[in-house]
Amino acid sequence: MNVTALVVMIVLFALVTGIGFFSARWRRGDMDLLHEWGLAGGRFGTVVTWFLLGGDLYTAYTFIAVPALVFSAGAIGFFAVPYTILVYPFVYLTMPRLWSVSRAHGYVTPADFVRGRYDSSTLALAIAVSGILATMPYIALQLVGIQVVLGAVGIGGSGLMGDLPLIIAFVILAAYTYSSGLRAPAMIALVKDALIFIVVIAAVVIVPAKLGGYGHIFAAVPRQKLILAPAQYGSYATLALGSALALFLYPHSITGVLSSDSRAVIKRNAAFLPFYSVLLALIALLGFMALAAGIKPDATYGAQYAVPALFNMMFPPWFVGVAFSAIAIGALVPAAIMSIATANLFTRNIYREYFRPDA
Repeated sequence: MNVTALVVMIVLFALVTGIGFFSARWRRGDMDLLHEWGLAGGRFGTVVTWFLLGGDLYTAYTFIAVPALVFSAGAIGFFAVPYTILVYPFVYLTMPRLWSVSRAHGYVTPADFVRGRYDSSTLALAIAVSGILATMPYIALQLVGIQVVLGAVGIGGSGLMGDLPLIIAFVILAAYTYSSGLRAPAMIALVKDALIFIVVIAAVVIVPAKLGGYGHIFAAVPRQKLILAPAQYGSYATLALGSALALFLYPHSITGVLSSDSRAVIKRNAAFLPFYSVLLALIALLGFMALAAGIKPDATYGAQYAVPALFNMMFPPWFVGVAFSAIAIGALVPAAIMSIATANLFTRNIYREYFRPDA
């Protein structure tokens, strides 16, 4: 067990837990009102929305699974970079209009919008159920990210004891999300993004220096992983385009948009959020760095262990703790927003619509 890294992780996790509970007092509103709990009253400005959407869209999946795909399958893993660029013109054109209509009619969820636009409770129910079913595996993916970094510091195993740290983390997440609503992940996203920027900048400078430079890294990667094969062109293009069209149809993405305080905030963020795509490209390169470092897939976690193994190899234990904390917090923030988004859908469009109309 990497005790130093574990202690650093516990300290930083305690910090964000405290922020999560404190955030209920930030821009205080009546938490008995769903738009206050689930959308923070729609009062977030440009900076908070930027961090919230960044924390929402760039997750533990980004830090673990994208480099793992590059590590195992090669260049096709970079589809995530163009897709996060293609999506923002779509956001710029459509999301301000969605915000305006939702604000005018008091809509909280995408199913609310569909219910009002098409006057169909059945279609709204289909949208709500689809949103919940699409988001649940995404939440599970965040928990897998936490599980991988816990395994990397030596907390693993099978059965209840192996899952207990993950259960504790999720219970704490649920507690501060319940008490603070969307304000909690919005505040924690500030810490999460600061940690990720520090870790990525350190990784793309220090790891290549220890491996002999980027030239050596690319020379060590098999050529078939560096360049797309002709048979992959269609897959790459459709993965990028399909993902771009889908990203802001997820309920948690729309929740982030509807929490903004104006159309102008959404447009500014459509212009500024591609900065995260630069960060994503650097994160994806970690897959090639792991290959150059001679890392092999783990028996338990497979290729997803590539980045944690690389950090364990290249950095001192205290910085490993910081890096793993960034990944774990990078899972908690989107998991909280996704949980809120699905809770909003269930409450507004299933529970009230079909079980308690007077709620």
